[in-house]
Amino acid sequence: MLLENKVAFVTGAGSGIGAAGAQAMAREGAYVFVTDCNASSAQSLVKTIIAAGYAAEAIHLDVTDDQALIASIEKAARSKGRLDILHSHAGLQVEGKLEQVAVADMDASWALNVRAHFVAAQAAIAPMRAQGGGSIIITSSNSGVQYDREMIAYATTKHAVLAMTRQMAADYAKENIRFNSLCPGFVDTPFNRGFEIQMGGRDKLEDYVHATIPMGRFGTVEEIAAGIVFLASDNSSFMTGHALVIDGGESI
Repeated sequence: MLLENKVAFVTGAGSGIGAAGAQAMAREGAYVFVTDCNASSAQSLVKTIIAAGYAAEAIHLDVTDDQALIASIEKAARSKGRLDILHSHAGLQVEGKLEQVAVADMDASWALNVRAHFVAAQAAIAPMRAQGGGSIIITSSNSGVQYDREMIAYATTKHAVLAMTRQMAADYAKENIRFNSLCPGFVDTPFNRGFEIQMGGRDKLEDYVHATIPMGRFGTVEEIAAGIVFLASDNSSFMTGHALVIDGGESI
C-alpha cells in the first residue's frame, strides 16, 4: 500500500472529489480524518470506509472558523502522533463577472478558497517538521491556469492558490515538507452548480464539455483521486511547487 501507516487530514471530504480522495487514501493504508461542514456527510463516508475494512474518523468542521480548523489539525496530529498528509480541499464557486459579484461574495470566495488553505497549511507545519516532512495538497482548479468567462471570483482565488502554494513550496522544500496544487477540470459533481448557472443550464454545460474539452467528457472523481494519492505518496517525493492539472486537455 502506498500510504501504509500514514495519517491524512482532508477538508471538504463529505462529497465529490474530497470524498473520493479520502476513500482512495484509506484504501492505500492511510488513517484518514474526514472533515466537512456537513457532519452527516462526513460520518456517512467514514462508515463506508470502515465497512470496507479501512480506517477513518469524522470531524464536523467549518474551515472558515480559524480556531476550529487549527484545533482540529493539531488534535488529529496529536492523537495519532503524526500528520503525513494534508489535503486542504474545501472551496466555494461563485459565478459572475465583475458587475455581477457582490463584494461580500468575493470576500466569501477569498475566505474559503485562499485564506482557509493558508490557515490549514500553517497548522500542519509543526507536526510535519517534527517528523521530518510531509505532503500538503491544496485544491486549486484548472481555472487557476486559465481564465473562465464570467467567473471572476473563482478564477481570481484559484490563481492565488497557485501562487501561495508555490511560495510555500519554495520556503519549506529544505524541510521536506512538500506543497502541490491539485487542478481538476470539469468533474460531474454538484460543485459545478456555479458553472451550470453561468452557462445557462445543465444542457449548456454538457454541450460545453463535449465541444470544448479535447477528450470530450467530464472527468470522474476516481480519476482525480488517483492524482491525490500520487501527490500524497512517495511516488511524488521529488515534486513540490507543482500544479497537477487533470482536465482532459481543456487548458491546453
